[in-house]
This record gives sequence, C-alpha cells and structure tokens, in this order.
Amino acid sequence: MLALERRNLILEKLQAEKRVVVSELSALYDVSEETIRRDLDKLEKEGLATKSYGGAVINEDYSIDLPFNVRKNQNVVGKQRMAEITASMVEEGDHIFLDASTTAVFVAKALKEKERLTVITNSVEILLELSDVSGWNIISTGGAMKEGYLAFLGSRSEEAIRSYYADKAIFSCKALDHEWGLMESKDAFASSKKCMIESSREKILVIDSTKFDQTAYSVAGKLRDVDVVVTDRKPSDKWLSHFEDLGILCKY
Repeated sequence: MLALERRNLILEKLQAEKRVVVSELSALYDVSEETIRRDLDKLEKEGLATKSYGGAVINEDYSIDLPFNVRKNQNVVGKQRMAEITASMVEEGDHIFLDASTTAVFVAKALKEKERLTVITNSVEILLELSDVSGWNIISTGGAMKEGYLAFLGSRSEEAIRSYYADKAIFSCKALDHEWGLMESKDAFASSKKCMIESSREKILVIDSTKFDQTAYSVAGKLRDVDVVVTDRKPSDKWLSHFEDLGILCKY
C-alpha cells in the first residue's frame, strides 16, 4: 500500500471515529508504529489532524479541506438522494454546468439515463465518470489542475466557463451562511462557481445539511443568486422561511 493511500484511509477512519491510536493503526495496516507516527506527522502538518498521546484526533476546523477521495466517501446515502432529486429537474437536451464538487459527481452518475445532454465541467472526476456515455456533448473547461482536488481552476478555466450560457448550473459549496451566502475555503473554487452562476439561466445549489450555518474563507455567491436548493434533510424553519423570503425553491 502506498503511503498516500494509507494516510487517506487513516483520514477516513478519523472522520468516522474522531480519534485513532498508533498501535491499532500499526496492526491494521501491517506497518511499524514509527511509520504510522510519520503518517500522523504529515496529516498534522497538512492541518488535517492533531497529534495526541498515542495517536491523533481529527481537526474539526471547518475551513480545512479534506482530499477529494476522502470527501466523496462522506454521506454517500445523502449525496445519492440529493443527486436523484437534482437529476429529476434536468430535461433531456439541457446544457448544464457541473462544478468540481464531490456532490456533483453523484449528480453526474444520476444523470446517465438522460439523453442528449451537454455537460460543461471543471471536474476531472466527472469527465472520467461520463467517459462511457454516448450521445452527450462533454466539454472540459481546461485550466490548471489543483493537486488533491481533481479540479481545473484558474483564469483559463473561468474564461472557458464564461464562453457558454447553460440552461442550468448545478453546484455545491463548502458552507452556507444567512448573511454571507455561499462560501468556499479557496478563492479559486469560489471564482469558478461565480462564473457558472453568472453564465446560466437556472441556478441549483446541491448541499448537504451539515453545511448549513457554517462559514468559510471566500464568498462564492449570494443566496439571492440561487433558484433552487436541494438538500438531504428538511432544513430548520428559520432556513425555510429565509428561502421563501428570497423566492428559492427548497427540495429535500
């Protein structure tokens, strides 16, 4: 097993259990305790974990981004449900943006029964997911690929997004706040979402319930920019009232 793969498995375990023990990890992955300590050192330097006596605990800082392949295994059932709801809103022949979120990968999978779609995306994972679909027009934005994210970002990617006008933009975000709106932990992700929002007729935010009432570093858009919010469980009355005031349809 590669060191990167082992560290990602440790991260998944940390996400599930909040704490790991060096001796247990050593036995689980059949490596020395010193190797596990080096793994935990690396995770701590990346801001993903905090070492403790005999092990480590998860870093609960919401501004920290987990690797893509760890995030895509979180809340799978919820993401599948949101994807099914979102797919039901897409018409055959639609032109759509899909962002580089893990949630959008599930939407792409749920769309495969549709016909004649045009999908414009900055997600490497979505390009791979849709590589076997026939009769669709799949367009990559290109741009600079950010390590660990499987996403094309930057000015070239944003220029490509702005050159299209889509029927629907389907996207997620890192956090959702009443005052600040849609938020991301990286400027580049916020900028690409802004471009998709500005270049589409209908804006569909697909976001799981854990991201409500959270904040992150960079503003990706205001809630008034959104037409539909799709989530995995019924939001609080406060949020439902806020959506109603803004004329946003909420589906769950």
